[in-house]
Amino acid sequence: MTAGLSIFAFSVVCLFSVIVILSRVYVDCQPADAQLCHMCEGALQNHSAVWRFCLSAGRIEGRCCLQDEEENILGLDLSNCSLSQVEDLHGASAAVIVDLSNNPISNISDFIFQGFNDLSHLILPIKLDCPGGNSSWDRVDINHDTRLCAGQRNACNQTGQMSLDCPENSICMPYGPGFVQCSCTDNFHGYKCLREGHFPMLEVMAVLGGSTVVVSVLLWITQRRKVKGT
Repeated sequence: MTAGLSIFAFSVVCLFSVIVILSRVYVDCQPADAQLCHMCEGALQNHSAVWRFCLSAGRIEGRCCLQDEEENILGLDLSNCSLSQVEDLHGASAAVIVDLSNNPISNISDFIFQGFNDLSHLILPIKLDCPGGNSSWDRVDINHDTRLCAGQRNACNQTGQMSLDCPENSICMPYGPGFVQCSCTDNFHGYKCLREGHFPMLEVMAVLGGSTVVVSVLLWITQRRKVKGT
């Protein structure tokens, strides 16, 4: 009886864990406009920087300028939203323009904009510095209480110092203001791109799948023995 209750309790815990995981996956898979675009009340203000950009670039949805017939966020306006901190903007990594002005933000991590390769106009409260520093932008303008970071530079081309961090058999790729990533060239993979040939994806998946099946069978047999022994 005790073993049966233990198995039941274990099953309930597993089911609850699966529900929690699926709920998180569901939230993460929501369309971009259901998250960032409606993070603040209201819509784009007429004649704002993102609004002017969107006149010829896409369609307006909440606080976003979305690419026509797609969900990619090309422009994001979170100005005057009473935001004291910004932790995650990855849903707008394809954005060309982002406006965070008129918010009481005292500090923001450069990692927020990691992967924003197309970002060319970033409007910040004047207290904040441009991500990656001024050297990561063609122009930094201060206008009243805002700071404009314009023209993101390719970090791989800054005196060549960034590209030197990439190992042999790899190339330097920009990965947002002040960030780079090293991508292995064709026919190379693995640690520091030292392995030649294609990554054995099928073999690895076969081994992982087989191991999972074996472990599952062993656990099932063990639980069956416990049940029969009670």
